[in-house]
Amino acid sequence: MTDYDPQQFHDDLVSHGLIVPVGVQGVFGRGAVFEDVLERFNGLVTRLSRDDGAQTLTFPPVINRQILEKVHYMDSFPHLCGTVSSFFGRDSQARELSERINTGKPWHDMLAPTEVTLNPAACYPLYPTISGTLPPGGKLVTMLHWVFRHEPSPEPTRMQSFRVREFVRVGTPDQVVEWRDMWLQRGLTLLQSLGLPASSEVASDPFFGRTGKMMAISQKEQRLKFEVVVPVISAENPTACCSFNFHQEHFGSTFDIRTADGQTANSACLGFGLERIVMALFKTHGFDVDSWPGEVRARLWP
Repeated sequence: MTDYDPQQFHDDLVSHGLIVPVGVQGVFGRGAVFEDVLERFNGLVTRLSRDDGAQTLTFPPVINRQILEKVHYMDSFPHLCGTVSSFFGRDSQARELSERINTGKPWHDMLAPTEVTLNPAACYPLYPTISGTLPPGGKLVTMLHWVFRHEPSPEPTRMQSFRVREFVRVGTPDQVVEWRDMWLQRGLTLLQSLGLPASSEVASDPFFGRTGKMMAISQKEQRLKFEVVVPVISAENPTACCSFNFHQEHFGSTFDIRTADGQTANSACLGFGLERIVMALFKTHGFDVDSWPGEVRARLWP
């Protein structure tokens, strides 16, 4: 399919039972075929990285609120944050809360923040757990996490809740950059091997406000972020399906992570946006997986 109409693509995903609208932009259910393709791709990544020696960890979709405070997330991305609030009142206040809801009155002011927020980046839960001195070879971890970013949109690849297959490398600058460069080529080759018209480019994060524009320029000039992109809803503005961030010493200094020789550790992360890659496959090869090219099926269904 070579036409790029975001609304039509959304409607086609729905009509083929691949996604299920739930009444909120950027939030939808996933059908069995969609999930099968997603799991097959994730399995392909696992097979590709089997000999890398990564530790596998899993964290819940909520994180300690103090992590966002320590990394100054709200300085750069306040528009993406999702906090978790709950009710802490007594019986009389509970009755008032119920009355407000049932009569259509505002009620959110009766809730208060909890100790957790929704996780906005798949790698965030890891760093507090590895404070201290790393082994001589550094550390490599892989995770599969649900991520939340408040970006409601009718455009199907712009989701509020989605999954990321993440790899995090922590160590010396040379160790981290060498690993990042290796995976940049590996990730590009992987997506191209599935028949996707993928390419890589220097990128920046969606920093907030006027100051954020300067931060984005600096990030690009230092080549700290790369993306592997595929045309899904636009030929001129292809969709980022794979992202590489070099954090330098940011998380190492924030969480006191040190290399074996006592230096502040550097870190980098790689994330495959699983839903976006699945959508890219449907966009490129059509909605009937049985009709996909044989070499693509052989890769995903070995």
